[in-house]
Amino acid sequence: MKAIRTTATPSTLDALELVDMDAPPPPSVGEISVEIKASSLNYHDYAVVKGMIPTEQGRIPMSDGAGVVTAVGEGVTEFAVGDHVVSTFFPDWLNGRPPQSAFTRVPGDGIDGYARERITAPTHWFTRAPAGFSHAEAATLTCAGLTAWRALFVDYAVKPGDTVLVQGTGGVSIFALQFAKAAGATVIATSSSDEKLERVKSMGADHLINYKEVEAWGPKALELTGGRGVDCVVEIGGAGTLDQSMLATRVGGHVALIGVLAGFAGPVQTALLFSKNLKVQGLTVGSRAMQQDMIAAIEANGIKPVISDTFALAELADAFRHQESGGHFGKIAIEI
Repeated sequence: MKAIRTTATPSTLDALELVDMDAPPPPSVGEISVEIKASSLNYHDYAVVKGMIPTEQGRIPMSDGAGVVTAVGEGVTEFAVGDHVVSTFFPDWLNGRPPQSAFTRVPGDGIDGYARERITAPTHWFTRAPAGFSHAEAATLTCAGLTAWRALFVDYAVKPGDTVLVQGTGGVSIFALQFAKAAGATVIATSSSDEKLERVKSMGADHLINYKEVEAWGPKALELTGGRGVDCVVEIGGAGTLDQSMLATRVGGHVALIGVLAGFAGPVQTALLFSKNLKVQGLTVGSRAMQQDMIAAIEANGIKPVISDTFALAELADAFRHQESGGHFGKIAIEI
């Protein structure tokens, strides 16, 4: 079978190589075999293939995978041959609190991922894909979709009438916009591109802020809420944008800290944090049970992912270069 492997430590985009590998063994008790049809790019995957997250040489990257069940092992009742399935980001985190081992066994990072044509794995590594989704659409859910879902509905509880602020137009932010609007929330969207802001407006964003034109976008968001502040911020920037997010948030509001695109570390206005009684919640994707809940909500609301660009498996390095350029809107898919 074909797969992509890293050929250097630390990894670089030029060190991604398309290789031939032996096909995986048939499934044993409690396992399924899956023909992987698609994956999608996340910042986490980019950090791995760029050497920002250390991993061993020869690793198969990509945390997201979707495809078709081709065989089932003894005792498997959840899936049947022909079922469409999508991978989970934490194969060991099924429900409740995450086990410590979960964070060391992320596909594409601590263990081999889904930049390959086939895999045999335990059934709990996958859930069913939403009905009517293409494989590429399903592959966007594992990391980006579930991160947005957890930020809005697990660590917080967005309800009709709430105001949610989303940053940028990457995969997590677009999912957060879609989920928030489905819940009846008002959405404030930020971007450096007027063209992209018009696109999120067409998707239902209620208020738009170009943060290049309005550097103090936190007070601007506060103004847009009549001085009350937003209920929940999906914070993808990290240290470089956290202060503005806290300024935008209402007293007792929630900041879901999921990214580091604007800095890994930096000063925090602790006085602002405690004076507004804010909750800043760091999160990394979610459990299998959360993914199942998200898929049920997606089907109930008719939500479809936004895929900006599609590349072939052999073009994975070029897909990451496109991601670097910032020209995408929503997700970048890999057809396998």
